[in-house]
Amino acid sequence: MQNLKNNANANALINNTGLNLHLNEHYSEALETFQKALASDPNNPVILNNFGVCYFSSDLFESAIQNYKKAIALNPLYVEAHNNIGNAQVKLFRHEEALASFDQALTLDPAYVEAYWNKALALLQLGRFSEGWVLYESRWAKPSFQPIVRNFPQPIWDGSFSVAGKSLLLHAEQGLGDTLQFVRYVEMVQNLGARLVVEVHSPLVPLLEGLEGVTLVKQGDPLPPFECHCPLMSLPLAFQTTLSSIPSAVPYLKPSPEKERFWAEKLGPTSQMRVGLVWSGDPRHQNDKQRSIPLVELMASLPRGFEYVSLQSDIRESDRKALKDNGRLVHFGSELKDFSDTAALCAQVDVVVCVDTSVAHLSGALGKPTFLMLPYNPDWRWLLERTDSPWYPTMQLYRQSQLGSWHSVLEKVSADLLKIVSTM
Repeated sequence: MQNLKNNANANALINNTGLNLHLNEHYSEALETFQKALASDPNNPVILNNFGVCYFSSDLFESAIQNYKKAIALNPLYVEAHNNIGNAQVKLFRHEEALASFDQALTLDPAYVEAYWNKALALLQLGRFSEGWVLYESRWAKPSFQPIVRNFPQPIWDGSFSVAGKSLLLHAEQGLGDTLQFVRYVEMVQNLGARLVVEVHSPLVPLLEGLEGVTLVKQGDPLPPFECHCPLMSLPLAFQTTLSSIPSAVPYLKPSPEKERFWAEKLGPTSQMRVGLVWSGDPRHQNDKQRSIPLVELMASLPRGFEYVSLQSDIRESDRKALKDNGRLVHFGSELKDFSDTAALCAQVDVVVCVDTSVAHLSGALGKPTFLMLPYNPDWRWLLERTDSPWYPTMQLYRQSQLGSWHSVLEKVSADLLKIVSTM
């Protein structure tokens, strides 16, 4: 009996080692470690599920599903494995199967918040907004959202009661791009007769000072009195937004005229078409490895005869040599102090070519022609297959045709830039 107990403890230690390796993104080593654990305990559904999670993180989605299914065969009540299958099916564009997997997880555990959340994202990516927005509210029960939950005593406005004459707080909650996308609803709320307080991230304050008729507050500063509140990303639910009713009029943001003049003088005159570039976002983003492009790869693909202007201030160490060696890209770095500078610089270019970061939303909100380069399975807001965006009418979408490969995207972007310049 003691030997069995010792073997179990040793196997648990091996499994935990694999989990730590996975957490630190050492996926190959993690898979080898899980294989050792599985050799000692081949009928352990937890190890099989962990195997699947590691395959998922390695973009081997079919292998992930096979291991999740093995775990479920051993334990049909394994809620997490059912949910994980759904996530892998979404990555393979098998959305209807994924929805069934999430529903199975919820049948087994109606309180399993991760399945509600993942089902919401799948529905939104399909454009099934009426169902998706309702489930998107499940985010507030997720452990990862607890640090940003606002426990105000005032009621949340969900569109079910009148806000005419009331002071309503709209507060940012997630990323900068999310705020830029959903601040479009401010005017709609104002049209209902509400007095608005809008709380946003510090880097956005100088840009959003141009919003008319609102009291703008930086996150962390004291809030004025208000009678009800709404997170910015709950506004589509409050307005029951569908694909056909998205408030898509642009521009709904404008750069400062003073800063426009500054950046126009900074750039000076040009006889070439100007192209603004954004090739990487926050490296801490969970999907960064899919959405960012090495600068050397981007510049090697872009045609000559254009003036390229960097619209990002932060440069990764891996891109510094390419930036230094490439004389075709104008880069201002720390001179871009906040989004009001970025907006004014955006206004000086003819078209913005970017990956899926906050600047894509900024460019779209400014009504600037925007070429958005998307990974194979992009964020829900870009929907599926479309080359246009119902959120931003001046935006064109370029989707990877193969997981991890930017070749076809860059080839098409280059061709379309040349097509534009030929008509100028």
